Amino acid sequence: MATNQRFTVKYRRKRAGRTNYRKRLHALAGGVPRLVVRKSLHHMQLQIIEYQPTGDRVLVSATTKELSKQGYKGATSNLPAAYLCGVLLAKKAKAKKVIHAVADIGFTTPVKGAVVFAAVAGARAGGLDVPADEKALPDKKRLHGEHVAAYAMLIKKDDALYKKMFAAYLRHGLAPETLPKHVQEVEAKLK
Repeated sequence: MATNQRFTVKYRRKRAGRTNYRKRLHALAGGVPRLVVRKSLHHMQLQIIEYQPTGDRVLVSATTKELSKQGYKGATSNLPAAYLCGVLLAKKAKAKKVIHAVADIGFTTPVKGAVVFAAVAGARAGGLDVPADEKALPDKKRLHGEHVAAYAMLIKKDDALYKKMFAAYLRHGLAPETLPKHVQEVEAKLK
């Protein structure tokens, strides 16, 4: 790393905007594993990571891609999928004797009811002890997809729009109006 009196080159991950080292140091000071929640355009990835002096170690990992093996037929980028992924991660964490974690949402802007907080709510519902503000977590109706079902019922009269908006659900054999029931069934299977 180049340093002199005039200029110091910042760490590569800080330059790339991938790591906030001040927040990372604060999170690691407690010695509790981190529940790392990262989202992409179509999927969510959750990991429980423990700090090691030689490098971080992943204890447990779960993605929304794994939900199809559990019988989930819905979209993998929405609130219900993030919630179920959190429940799946908590189930895996119990098997590895991990019971506490601190949420780490990275550079995602913390917005009340966001998808990353749905994943945290799922981990908490699955039995993992993750401290979080109750106001930030989405309500149960949204976590189970009742807002999707209500919208599907609203536009069902326009068949072309309905088929366009919910093509992925229909392709997998799931009527979007039944999403809340389907989410509850998958959640019961995971618990």
